[in-house]
Amino acid sequence: MPKIISPQVEFFGLLAQVKQIAPEIFDQQGRFLNLLEGQWQFAGTPREFISPVDGTVLGGLPMLNRDIALRAVRFAKGEAAAWAATDLDERKSRVQDCLDLLRKHVELIGKLLIWEIGKTYKLGFTDIDRCIDGVQWYVDNIEGMLDKRSPLGLVSNIASWNYPMSVLMHAVLVQILCGNSVIAKTPTDGGFISLSLAFALARRSGLPVTLVSGPGGELSDVLVKDDQVDCLSFVGGRYNGRNIADALASKHKRYMLEMEGVNTYGIWNFSDWSTLADQLKKGYDYGKQRCTAYVRFVVQRDLFPQFLETYWNVIHTLKVGNPTLVDNPGDALPDLAFGPVINSNQAADLNRLYENALKTGATPLLEGKLDDSLFLPGQNRWSYVAPRALVNLPRQSELYFKEPFGPIDSIVLVDRVEELVGEMNISNGALVSALASDDTQLASRTAREIRAFKVGINKLRSRGDREEVFGGLGESWKGAFVGGALLVEAVTQGDKPILGNFEDATLLPEKI
Repeated sequence: MPKIISPQVEFFGLLAQVKQIAPEIFDQQGRFLNLLEGQWQFAGTPREFISPVDGTVLGGLPMLNRDIALRAVRFAKGEAAAWAATDLDERKSRVQDCLDLLRKHVELIGKLLIWEIGKTYKLGFTDIDRCIDGVQWYVDNIEGMLDKRSPLGLVSNIASWNYPMSVLMHAVLVQILCGNSVIAKTPTDGGFISLSLAFALARRSGLPVTLVSGPGGELSDVLVKDDQVDCLSFVGGRYNGRNIADALASKHKRYMLEMEGVNTYGIWNFSDWSTLADQLKKGYDYGKQRCTAYVRFVVQRDLFPQFLETYWNVIHTLKVGNPTLVDNPGDALPDLAFGPVINSNQAADLNRLYENALKTGATPLLEGKLDDSLFLPGQNRWSYVAPRALVNLPRQSELYFKEPFGPIDSIVLVDRVEELVGEMNISNGALVSALASDDTQLASRTAREIRAFKVGINKLRSRGDREEVFGGLGESWKGAFVGGALLVEAVTQGDKPILGNFEDATLLPEKI
């Protein structure tokens, strides 16, 4: 018998729940609205939004033009002064009210993320849970971190689609807790329904939030450069990030620009292959569509046979398929390694990068296949990509210097530690790296030569939660670092120097 879409995650049933909980985010025709000037309005020019799961049309993303976005920015800035003057206890109370409302709808938001951005059931809940738990930590600890610091004013947020809750919504609520008003741009590639619901709950709680959608070229000047914007939080690719950094160079405003880099995993004098196997499997969460995904393995040549055996055994256990399917209506949702990539364009680009690598001389090591039993018969599979791996990737390959943001691994073989360091630093800065070695003293010494913000010794590193700081070196990050007390300091002002990666200096925290 063919599989069926589980009744517990059927999309139009989820959409009906959203309409019941937050009817204000829709107009009378059922179109999605933007949140600006304190109310939900302006459907703009709806742009059809298609789920990566199976091609289902989820609705129309309400795209605004520059003039309306400018109105939104000016109103949001107008809310800043009164909110900054609001007593901290009152701000804490209102953010807590928002968290309490979000907790009531964790199930719905987690399931929406399956359809919107292709998360598995487990990872959808991880995203919203990390948002709520992380902001709760700030609510409980804000006094000591805030001390006598004062808010900046209006914080603008432009973030990628992969973590709409644990990155974007989390940042928004902490920025507000610190006394700022906030405007955010909906990620164009996904997350607008769950974010609209979350922002509706935030606005009901009395929080000064604004949410707008629109093309980047139309809205970026307003959300980045406008004088009403006092701080920019950006998560995205290097090309856009570099342009934004150049634009802000003369504006003298606070910014945090998180960008991509090739996160590498080096292996030297190593024997604990079972531990590495667990890390390899975990590394495939969400199909490596994460800013901290490890996509380049730099391996001591003598260890390649053991690495290959471990890698091969892990990759062949990974299940890739439609995350909504079950055999029977009451069954639990499938335990998949990952589902689709974000859309068919990304899948096509991954295929292009892979083919370019082969044409320029790379050797294919593994080409995974999709399992028909994990899909509906005849369903749209344009956004699905099975794991693939390459060895001997030449420098003329586009993939050599680029993060694929998807399930393509590359393996580079080296003969000297100096060569290992050079290959691990190939992208001039990264957010995370790791070194696996039985000689932890050697690994610790070598880690100091790696141009990554966090380097794990025999372990993976991640963005982190609560008190853990986060940033990047080189071209992977520009501006203030975040995480823990540094996030509070990044969106406030006081007499303490801001730590970060700036044009004229890099100021690092004592402990990373």
